[in-house]
Amino acid sequence: MADRQQTDPAPQWWSRPEGTAEGGRREGVPAPRPETGGEDHVQDAAPTPAAAPTLDKDPDLSDPAPDAPAGVPVVRYDPWGTEPLQVVDRGMASRGIRLWQVVALSLGTALLAGGIGGYVGVLAERQSNTRLELPQAAAVDGGRAPDSVAGIAATALPGVVTLHVRGAKGGGTGTGFVLDQQGHILTNSHVVADSQEITVTFSTGESVTATLVGRDSGYDLAVVKVEGVRGLRPLSLGNSENVKVGDPVVAIGAPFDLSNTVTAGIISATGRPVTAGGDKGDGSDISYVDALQTDAPINPGNSGGPLLDAKANVVGINSAIRGADKDDPTRQGGSIGLGFAIPVNQGKRVAEELIRTGRATHPVIGVTLDMDYTGDGARVGDKGEDGKPSVVAGGPGAVAGIRAGDVITKVDGQRVRGGDELIIKIRAHRPGDPLTLTVLRQGRESTLRVVLGSANGS
Repeated sequence: MADRQQTDPAPQWWSRPEGTAEGGRREGVPAPRPETGGEDHVQDAAPTPAAAPTLDKDPDLSDPAPDAPAGVPVVRYDPWGTEPLQVVDRGMASRGIRLWQVVALSLGTALLAGGIGGYVGVLAERQSNTRLELPQAAAVDGGRAPDSVAGIAATALPGVVTLHVRGAKGGGTGTGFVLDQQGHILTNSHVVADSQEITVTFSTGESVTATLVGRDSGYDLAVVKVEGVRGLRPLSLGNSENVKVGDPVVAIGAPFDLSNTVTAGIISATGRPVTAGGDKGDGSDISYVDALQTDAPINPGNSGGPLLDAKANVVGINSAIRGADKDDPTRQGGSIGLGFAIPVNQGKRVAEELIRTGRATHPVIGVTLDMDYTGDGARVGDKGEDGKPSVVAGGPGAVAGIRAGDVITKVDGQRVRGGDELIIKIRAHRPGDPLTLTVLRQGRESTLRVVLGSANGS
C-alpha cells in the first residue's frame, strides 16, 4: 500500500465520469451525472448485470457501512466538484518569526555578551594591572655637583634656620643662618623687632628657644643665640667685593612660612641704594643698604636668609623686595624679580660688633643733610638739629673742609643723587675708612678727603 498521511475524513465513495469504463454500474453506485446538471446530486441506481472493474482503494475511501441507519444522509465525493479528493497534510501552519521576537532575542544576546565581555575585561585589567611595569630609569647615586643648585642647597640647608617670633603686636616668620659653633645666628632686625619670644627651627625639624643678642635697625641686622644645640653647621662667609653682575646665586628661606625653600637666580646689580622701613615715622627704623640686587625669588619670610654664591658661600643677607607702591590697589605682595640683600662684608662687621657689645657703630662724616633738597646730589643743611650747626665742630666733615650749603655730588668717584644715597655710600664703609668727596660750592667743584668717624647705632 502506498504511503499516506492522515487528513480530514475521506469521502464515502467515488465514481468515474460516464463512458470511461465498459459494463454497468456496481450496486450502490449512482447513475452518471446528467449533462445539463450543474449541481451535485445523490441518486439511487439499480445494480447492473455485470460488475464494473474495481480499483484498489484505501479503506478510508470504501463505501458506507451497510449498517448505517436509515434516513441519515451520507456525504459522497463529487469528482466534478471544486475540492480535490486528496489533501496534502503539511502539518501545523507556520506562523513565521515575529519582529519582537527578533528584537528580544538580539537584546538578550547582546546583554549576555556584554556581561560576559565586561567580566572578562575586568579580570583581564586586574591581571594586567598586577603585572604592569612602565619603563623607569635606574636608581643612581644621589650626589650632585657641588656648584649646582642642588649641591649648594645640600651644603647650606643644615646651617639655615626658620625663626618664629611672637611679640605684643603679633607674630611673624623669618630666616637666619648659623654663624658659629657657639650658637649665634644672623638675621634681619625687622624680623625680631619688639620680640617677646623667639623660636628657632633647624632643617632637621628640631626647635629651640633663642635669645636676642643685639640688633641694629640702621643696618637691618640682628643676632640671636641658641643654647645646648649640638652639631651646628655654620655657613661659610664669602666676600661681597668679589660679586659681579650676572653671577649665579641661590637664596634659602621660609617664604610664607614654607621652611627650607630654595630659589635660584643671578646678581642683577651691585651697589644698589635701598632704604627700607620707616613705619614708625621718626626715621629710627629706616635701614640704609648698599644692596646686592637679585632676581632669585624672595618673598615675605625669606628675610634674614642667606644669599649664596656657586661655592655655597654667603655673599648677602636677604632683606627687602620691591613691590608696587603701597597706595597702589593692585600692589603685589610677592616677588616680582627685584630682591635686595645686604652685602656680607657689611653683615660680618655688624654681626661681630653685635656679638661683642650688643650694639653696632655707624660711620659718619659729622654733618646734617637737608633731606628736602630736590636737586642732584646731597646738600649740607644750613642748620642742624635744635638749631645747632649743620657741620659738627671738630668732626670729620669740618676737618675735611665741608661747609653748610655744600652739595656733595660724588663719593670715591661714584655719583650721588640724594641724601639717602650719600648715607648708604658712607655706611657701606667702616669707621676710620678714608673717602674722597666731590663737593659743589657756589658753582665750583672741588675734591675733599675725609676720614670717617664713628657713632653708635640704634
